[in-house]
Amino acid sequence: MTAIVTPQQREYDEIDLSSRAFWSTRAADRERSFAALRQERPVSWHRPVEDALMEDPEDPGYWAVVRHADIVEVSRRNDVFVSGQGVMFENIPEEMLEASQSFLAMDPPRHTKIRKLVSAAFTPKQVRRIDEQIKANARDIVRELAEAGSGADFVRQCSGQLPIRTLSDMVGIPQAHRESVAHAADASVSWADPVYLAGRDPIDMIFEAQMTLHGVAFEMAEHRRAHPAEDLMTNLVQAEVDGERLTDEEIAAFFVLLSVAGNDTTRQTTSHTLRALTDFPEQREWLMADFDGRIGSALDEFVRWASPVMTFRRTAVADFELGGQQISTGEKVVMFYASGNFDPEVFDEPGHFDLSRSPNPHVSFGGGGAHFCLGNQVAKAQLRALFGELLRTLPAITAGEPDYLAGNFVHAVRAMPCFF
Repeated sequence: MTAIVTPQQREYDEIDLSSRAFWSTRAADRERSFAALRQERPVSWHRPVEDALMEDPEDPGYWAVVRHADIVEVSRRNDVFVSGQGVMFENIPEEMLEASQSFLAMDPPRHTKIRKLVSAAFTPKQVRRIDEQIKANARDIVRELAEAGSGADFVRQCSGQLPIRTLSDMVGIPQAHRESVAHAADASVSWADPVYLAGRDPIDMIFEAQMTLHGVAFEMAEHRRAHPAEDLMTNLVQAEVDGERLTDEEIAAFFVLLSVAGNDTTRQTTSHTLRALTDFPEQREWLMADFDGRIGSALDEFVRWASPVMTFRRTAVADFELGGQQISTGEKVVMFYASGNFDPEVFDEPGHFDLSRSPNPHVSFGGGGAHFCLGNQVAKAQLRALFGELLRTLPAITAGEPDYLAGNFVHAVRAMPCFF
């Protein structure tokens, strides 16, 4: 008879992916650990992560999935690996999950219903409608950066600007609420940053941010029911599938998700891309030789290289063998996108920033399946517009040394000077 090893008895891997120290290193340093795991132990068992938002003494740990093929399998097998118990390392109460992560933290059939309703409002037509506004915003932002002068903080003056302006225009956020929404979105992903916290309690800060975003969403939904307009909030309150509509609570939860995911990921990709174009000047030259013809493949490499969301969790609801390991029902499985995007079994010379890379099956928008990023086309539209404007207006722009934010979720750049 084979002895059953409980999660509490299982030994943790010698490569510690859970420590504060690991997530305080550079991406290149972390990649060395990921490379060893991909080669030797593509699915490995790890202790609970440090710096958890909510400590759980009953948490035995998690399985780390670092190989591209396994990440894709977990992503697509939502019958086995579910999201409804959380998408972060730590366990968070269910009521907080839905209020902050909308259908990211849901499973079918509820996920199917909410995503279908949201998708009815989030159409290619909607993206085309805002494309000209994205381009106009990009022109304004680059002009403002030029006026700020060489040495300005690229994050504050440029990469952090377009996503929040796009979100505001797309959703229809009133001018009076735009600054508070931007601050609340930042707070939602900066709770592990001691500089941002400045002594504040992270849970209190997140709660305050969510209350702000929910309040704005409730006010906007009520106003748009009485006064429809050409914006996403109007589409959300009017969306109907099979006779069902979104509740105000569901709209508010999606607004939180949109404010955070639609803001931070594009900002980080923009910052990492400018740094990469600085480190690989031959790639900038290749792109600018035919920007319109080459930006398509370049966008996917921007996102692969940045890997703006580094990790995402699922929970097994059935026993499953993955990467030579037996995953048991109830165990947490964490996908390391930052590792899968540099898997040499899938990407030739993954450590080289190659804008002509094709195909480029990166997992930065998710590895496929039910939770594939709904806003990926909006993100690409922003990156296309901003870099088209930036590299033509300030062709010699370079990035200085980034100030990275330590964390295990978003690959964040706190600040980065730029020179031109």
